[in-house]
Amino acid sequence: MPTLQLPDGPYRLRTPEPLPRPSRPATGRIAFAAAHVVADPLGGNAPGAPAALDWEATLAFRHHLWSLGLGVADAMDTAQRGTGLDWAATRELITRTGAEARATGGRLACGAGTDQLTAPARSLAEITAAYEEQLAVVEAAGAQPVLMASRALAALARGPEDYHEVYGRLIAQARRPVILHWLGEMFDPALAGYWGCAHPDRAAEAVLALIKEHSSGVDGIKVSLLDADREVALRRALPEGVRLYTGDDFHYPQLIRGDAHGHSDALLGVFDPLAATAAAALQALDADDPERYEALLAPTVPLARHLFSAPTFRYKTGVVFLAYLAGHQNHFTMVAGAQSARSVTHLIELFRLADAAGVLPDPEVAAERMRRFLSLAGMTA
Repeated sequence: MPTLQLPDGPYRLRTPEPLPRPSRPATGRIAFAAAHVVADPLGGNAPGAPAALDWEATLAFRHHLWSLGLGVADAMDTAQRGTGLDWAATRELITRTGAEARATGGRLACGAGTDQLTAPARSLAEITAAYEEQLAVVEAAGAQPVLMASRALAALARGPEDYHEVYGRLIAQARRPVILHWLGEMFDPALAGYWGCAHPDRAAEAVLALIKEHSSGVDGIKVSLLDADREVALRRALPEGVRLYTGDDFHYPQLIRGDAHGHSDALLGVFDPLAATAAAALQALDADDPERYEALLAPTVPLARHLFSAPTFRYKTGVVFLAYLAGHQNHFTMVAGAQSARSVTHLIELFRLADAAGVLPDPEVAAERMRRFLSLAGMTA
C-alpha cells in the first residue's frame, strides 16, 4: 500500500474491502444520493460568477450512482444549490440529467425552489410563481419533484398559514406526489424558523398538518435536522403511505435500519462519497443481514461527522475533495471557488477518515492526489 508524508509523519493507506456491485437496486429502502456537480476547471467559477460545469464528468458521476442501484437527487444542496449553482445552470442540469435518467432507467428526483428570485419577494404569489416555473422544468425532465425549502418564503412568511397556502397550491398542481424538504438552519441559516415556527416541535406540528391535509399528493418529506429523536417522532406521526427520507448525515445508519415501528428511507448528501458502501449496506438489509449492514456503515460515521462538522453548510467542499481523491474527477475546483471553504487541516483529517472508512477505491490514486494537494498547500509531501 502507498505511503505519503503528512504534516505529523508518514501515513500508510489501507487496502479497501472489495464490494460487489449490486445487480439491482435495493428493495427494502428507497435511497437517493444527493449528487455534487463537477466544475469546469477552465471556466470562470469565481465567487459570484455564473456556474460553469464539466457536463461530461457531472453526468458520468450520476451514471456511477445509478450503476450502484441508488437513485439520484439532483439540483439539491449538495450540488451547491444556493451557494454558487445559479438557476440557469440548475435548469440545464435538471434537463440534462433527466435525459440521462430516461435513457438508462435511473431513478431521479430534482429540486424545485425559488432561487431565481434575485430580490426580496413582495408577495406569496411571486414566490408561488417562482416555484411553479421550476416545478415545470423538473416535471418536463421526468423527475420526481422535491419542493425545496425557500429562503424567499422564510423571509416573507408570517406564520404556518403562509406556508400552507404556497405548498398547498404546488402540491395540488403537481403531476405526481412530491417530496417536501425541511432543511435545518445548520445547513442554511436563512431557513431558521421554517414552517413558520421558531421551535422545531411547533414546526413539526405545522408541516404534519400540511401533509395530512394533502397526503395523497405527498410522497414523503426529507428531513435534515441532525436530530434523530425528532426525526423518529415525525416519522411515526406521518399518515400511512407517506415516507420520511432521512437527510440526517450523522445518524443515518440507525434511522435507515429503523425499529419495530418503521424506518426512514434516504435522501442523503453523505451517500455521494459513500455510494458503493451505502449500496452494499442496503443490499445487506435486503438479505436480512443486519450485522453486515452495521459492519459496512459503522466505519463511515466518523467520516460523515467530520465532513458535516460546523459550519455544516461547508460540507460540499469535502464532498468534492473526496470525489477528487476517489478518481471521479480530475481536479479539485468548485463552482464559486468553494474549494477554499475548508481548511487544509480539515481536508487532511477527511483524507484519513475516508481511508479508514474504506471509501477510497484506489489507494495509489488517492495517495498521489493527496501529495499534489499538499504540495500546492506549501507542504512537503
